[in-house]
Amino acid sequence: MQETETQKKSAVVAIVGRPSAGKSTLLNHFCGQKVAITSPVPQTTRNRIRGILTTARGQLIFIDTPGYHKSEKKFNLYLKNLVEQTLQEVDIVLYVIDTSRAPGEEEELIAERVSTFQGPILIALNKIDIKPTFIEQIEMFLTLRLPKALRFRVSATTGEGIPQLIQVLFDIAPEGDLLYPEEFYTDQDPSFRIAEIIREKAVWETRQEVPHSLYVEISDLEQRENGSLWVRAFLIVERESQKGILIGKGGSKIKTIRLLAEKELVEIFPYPVYLDLRVKVDPKWRQNDKLLTKLFQ
Repeated sequence: MQETETQKKSAVVAIVGRPSAGKSTLLNHFCGQKVAITSPVPQTTRNRIRGILTTARGQLIFIDTPGYHKSEKKFNLYLKNLVEQTLQEVDIVLYVIDTSRAPGEEEELIAERVSTFQGPILIALNKIDIKPTFIEQIEMFLTLRLPKALRFRVSATTGEGIPQLIQVLFDIAPEGDLLYPEEFYTDQDPSFRIAEIIREKAVWETRQEVPHSLYVEISDLEQRENGSLWVRAFLIVERESQKGILIGKGGSKIKTIRLLAEKELVEIFPYPVYLDLRVKVDPKWRQNDKLLTKLFQ
């Protein structure tokens, strides 16, 4: 029987997994738009990023969570707590596993936490397009720890297996009204999106030298008469040496970050966005509870 207008499906889905499992890339593929920033650096995602997929069947709201891993550092505890909080608020859990890596202590930790979830659990065996693969070893791991969870072999990069995964997500979603207008693919406000795009470009340009020591603060936004948006943002790092890396010789690095960010922002917003980027040093920002509470929501 076909679903009628009153039988729309609606569910909130938590995307969980260890760092660099491909959660953000998967979210972007679900939504057909860039919702979450990505990079080759683990723990790029620091917030609960919402992506929205609306079809004739209804609406799925995906929450991309930070990579879940074992650490007692304050910064990482905030990330871990975000995941814990999300698992208490959703209808479905989508557990993403990187099949190009063997399951280890972090995977044990996540599987144990996910197993306590009271609702439906789906598992996306991601990166099946990458060799070598540990998929058979992972299948055995899951048979012992999450035997009832449905598994799907997918590639967030190529899209393989994703239509089948989406179909099952709608199948098991409860009936409900749409929570967002049909045209929405995220609920992020402009300041957050701009800050995230700037941070992504800075991470890609500095790789292992700066990433975890960096956050972006939007200090001013001004809509100009010509319709463009002017933004002043501060890239905040922990050490003077990192400030020098971000600025680059003669300001070359910060200029590259600005141009790359502006190029992508014009594809996201219906008007040009012009950035005034500056760099500040705050040696203890990762110990600032008030700031971390504000950043990690």
